[in-house]
Amino acid sequence: MTRIQQARKGGPLLAAMILTFFVAASPAPALDFFGGGDKAAPAAGAAATIPSFASVAKAAGPAVVHIRVEKAVKGVDMMQGFDEMFNNPFFERFFGPQLRPDRQQKRQKKFTQRGQGSGFIMDKNGHILTNYHVVENADSITVILADKREFKAKTVGSDPQTDVALIKIDGAGDLPVLPLGDSDKLEVGEWAIAIGNPFGLEQTVTVGVISAKGRNQVGINDYESFIQTDAAINPGNSGGPLLNIRGEAIGINSAIFSRSGGYMGIGFSIPINMVKEIETQLLKTGKVTRGWLGVSIQNVDEKLAQSFGLAKAGGVLISDVQAGTPAAKAGLRQGDVIIKLNDAELANVGDLRNRVAMLEPGSKAALTLIRDGKEQRLDVLIGKQPENFGQKDENASGNETPGDVSGQYGLQLQELTPELAERLGYQPGQGVLIGGVEDGSAAEQAGLKPGQLIEEINRKTVKNVDEAMAALKKTDTQKRVLLKVRIGRGSQYVVLSAQ
Repeated sequence: MTRIQQARKGGPLLAAMILTFFVAASPAPALDFFGGGDKAAPAAGAAATIPSFASVAKAAGPAVVHIRVEKAVKGVDMMQGFDEMFNNPFFERFFGPQLRPDRQQKRQKKFTQRGQGSGFIMDKNGHILTNYHVVENADSITVILADKREFKAKTVGSDPQTDVALIKIDGAGDLPVLPLGDSDKLEVGEWAIAIGNPFGLEQTVTVGVISAKGRNQVGINDYESFIQTDAAINPGNSGGPLLNIRGEAIGINSAIFSRSGGYMGIGFSIPINMVKEIETQLLKTGKVTRGWLGVSIQNVDEKLAQSFGLAKAGGVLISDVQAGTPAAKAGLRQGDVIIKLNDAELANVGDLRNRVAMLEPGSKAALTLIRDGKEQRLDVLIGKQPENFGQKDENASGNETPGDVSGQYGLQLQELTPELAERLGYQPGQGVLIGGVEDGSAAEQAGLKPGQLIEEINRKTVKNVDEAMAALKKTDTQKRVLLKVRIGRGSQYVVLSAQ
């Protein structure tokens, strides 16, 4: 079993995020434990409505598999210190050359690292869904069925950005298949059942409820819309199914929030509807091709809403539009607030990112946005996400002595000289450099750092410190300033409140 701890992207909750494992299945008739065909389970309350968890486990268990992986890793040369000691003339003088190690001897050893997780069978051909982090870089994958038969598996395709992988076994004969549900129809408070192999304990069943939906700012994957559950999930459950009371897979168990390394009542599952779209592409090509707009985006909080004259917080603010991208060609601009995609309301950045990613490159999409206080509708031709998309840029930092200081915001500004521009990857005249940020200031609380570039103040372009200081002075009566800040290749809007 492999336990992986992650805290990527500054996940707000995560003291320790321990990835588990989860899998999806292809369409199949829903299991009927209530004798009502496709009818929903009886309403809670009557004696006949007590859910039969035993029936769910009995029907679904045969399609849940145990996955063991092995990969070779290089070990540390533990003999290096002894080599240096025995090669010392002092030791050779007293003990002779016979103790001298062979200098040509290879000291570096290879070790086999073993891990385990879960998965579930999605079709009769032996395709199995699991987590990418379960089979990542594996040299050998072994699948153990519920009847104890073992098969070697190969990876058909994987998607690291959502942590989904598709593997396949051959020669197993007629295989049980787990039917897939509809995660979009889930309601908070519904029963949730997890089956997997926590700590290598095969066919373990736990029960809880759906605690929340649409968790897209957890900070584990690039694309998130997690189902949160309190059904007990532990290391080794990764890749196993989260089921509804009808025995349908509604998610792939992927991670837990934990300070101890074990269950603490908060688990996360990848919704099965997201998995279905990924699995279709993995079957065809072994990888996932995503839609792309070419914009930098951020959530709209109350301060940003006030600064942009919006009636309320919400939607997605465009902080930057890259030249030549689908967004630029469609006429999108910095400062636009997107509120709908194809008539679906957008809750936040994660919502827009997930929806655009699932659109087919070359297809058209309709965006509803607010520009200068007025609602507009634009059509955009979705592009193909670049291969290197998501690679993070390191924020450069200058060491020059800062120039002017704006005390009420805690910003130290300095001119962007041609030398600094070349060194930091900016263009001369592109903006004003942040030379320093005072401890405890509004700038520090907003996350500003030395080396970042201020391009606009209150929607006005600034090219030097004098222009920046003049713009800041105009905000003295408002006690709030809106900055457009360049961070790496993108930019974002930041609101500072004077102290």
